[in-house]
Amino acid sequence: MATKTEVTVEEKLRALYDLQLIDSRIDEIRNVRGELPLEVEDLEDEVAGMNTRLEKLNTDLEVIEDLIKEKKNSIEEANALMKKYAAQQDHVRNNREYNSLSKEIEYQELEIQLAEKNIKEYRAQIEQKNQVIEETKARFNERSEHLKHKQDELDEILKETEKEEQTLIKESEKFEATIEPRLVKAYKRIRTNVKNGLAVVAVERGASGGSFFTIPPQVQMEIAGRKKIITDEHSGRILVDPDLAKEEREKMDELFGKLK
Repeated sequence: MATKTEVTVEEKLRALYDLQLIDSRIDEIRNVRGELPLEVEDLEDEVAGMNTRLEKLNTDLEVIEDLIKEKKNSIEEANALMKKYAAQQDHVRNNREYNSLSKEIEYQELEIQLAEKNIKEYRAQIEQKNQVIEETKARFNERSEHLKHKQDELDEILKETEKEEQTLIKESEKFEATIEPRLVKAYKRIRTNVKNGLAVVAVERGASGGSFFTIPPQVQMEIAGRKKIITDEHSGRILVDPDLAKEEREKMDELFGKLK
C-alpha cells in the first residue's frame, strides 16, 4: 500500500509534462529573439573593429606627418649647409679645397632631392590613408546606425519578455525539484536529442506527438492507464495520454496568463 510520501506514476507524468510545457514556453520566448542577440554581438564586434582601424589609421597619419616634418627639417639643414659651403668657397686656398666643398654642396643637393621625393611619397600615403579613413568612417557610421536599430529592437523584445522568461526559469527549477533526479536527467537528455526540445509529448491520433509512427492500441491503453512511464520506441520521447495533456495544458495556460 502506497504511503503519503510516495509519488504515483501519474503524478510523475503530470510533473514531467508541466515541466515540458514551461520549458517549451521558455523556448518560444527565446525563439522570438531568434538570432538577434548574436546579430547584435556580431555588429558590436564589427563596429569595434572599424573603430580600432580608424584609430590605427589616424596614428599612421600622425607618424607620416612627423616624417614629413623631419624631412623638411633636413631640407632646411641642407640649405643652411649649402650656404655655408658656398661662403667658404670664397675663401679657399686651392682647387682641392674648392672641389671638396663643391662635392659637399652636391651631396646636400642630393639630400634635398631625396627628402623632397620622400615628402611627395609621404603625401601620397596621406592622401590614400585619408581616402581609406573617409570610406571607413562612412561604413562605421552606417554599421553603428544599424547596430543601434538592432539593439533597440532587441531591447524592446527583452523588455517585453525578460520578466516572464526569468519567472518561467524559476518555475522550471521549482518543478524540476519535485521530480526525482533520474527522471529529470532522462528528460533533459531526451530534450537535447529531439527536435524542438519536446521530451514529453501527448499521443495524437494514435501516434506520438510530432511523429508519423503509429502506437499499437495495447501500448496506447498502457499509456492511458498511467501506471508506468512509457517512451516512444522511435524517438525516445516520454508519452502521455491526450486527456492528461489537455488537463495540464489548461492548468499551465492559466499559470502563463498570470506570469505575463
